[in-house]
Amino acid sequence: MNFTRRDLGKIALAALSSGKTWAKPNSKFAGVEIGIIISPTNFRDIPLGADQILNNLVQLGISGIEMQDVRVESYAGAPAAARQAEIKQWRIAVSMDKYKALHKLYRDAGVNIYAFRLATLNNSMTDQELAYFFNTAEALGARQITTELPTDTALTQRVGDYAAKRKIRMGYHNHTQVDFTSWDTALSQSKYNGINFDVGHFAAAVSQSPIPFIQKYHDRITCLHLKDRKFKTNGGQNVVWGQGDTPLKEILVLMKKEKYRFPAGIELEYRIPEGSTTMAEIAKCLEFSKEALA
Repeated sequence: MNFTRRDLGKIALAALSSGKTWAKPNSKFAGVEIGIIISPTNFRDIPLGADQILNNLVQLGISGIEMQDVRVESYAGAPAAARQAEIKQWRIAVSMDKYKALHKLYRDAGVNIYAFRLATLNNSMTDQELAYFFNTAEALGARQITTELPTDTALTQRVGDYAAKRKIRMGYHNHTQVDFTSWDTALSQSKYNGINFDVGHFAAAVSQSPIPFIQKYHDRITCLHLKDRKFKTNGGQNVVWGQGDTPLKEILVLMKKEKYRFPAGIELEYRIPEGSTTMAEIAKCLEFSKEALA
């Protein structure tokens, strides 16, 4: 059965308002893991704390997340509004016990923390701070660390070498600063350097389908970010899924057909329509993905 966007919205809203007791979530459809990354600053109706957001995930039925550093560090007691030097000292001294407890909390609820997201990564970090990031990812059960694609090739060499020692992959994320070859240097430096591929940003950047890129680099992609954007030649805006130039359905079908095993994470970046909520729009994106993979 084929659903319209209106049908998907009705299904999603009915699920959220049913008042039922929530079972363990399962957002793996036809072998494709649909997860999520939620901005910790854009959506005020989604809680910041990593333990609090778990309730939202379970209610939505989402069983995977790319978890941001600010969420887990807030949960672990990081000083609020601290200067960078204070955060560095806190990170070096903090115990991994709370991160391990958070991992258990998520695992028991049926939610996989598949990636640990770093807001920043630069060559000013000490070896101790770098070790902290990997220790945290390991404690959370994450298979990868994601962060912005650096322009400093010495940094991707350093981090890639360390990632190889720790056997945790790095996924370098893109906005619209990239083209088809932007990751090639990092990929050549270490087999543990990979691609956290944002399909919407890429489509907007090059005004082309991201599918050829996915087909070429699929074995180096650590996870996707799913969003719909128009091509730069068509304005480049973030839009409701199915209304832009990013072939989201075709990307998901490709993942199903080729049995790609990297997660695909919902990233809600279009404007919330009047009268709707963040939760309702995420639910619609999830239904879109489920229907595409049916």
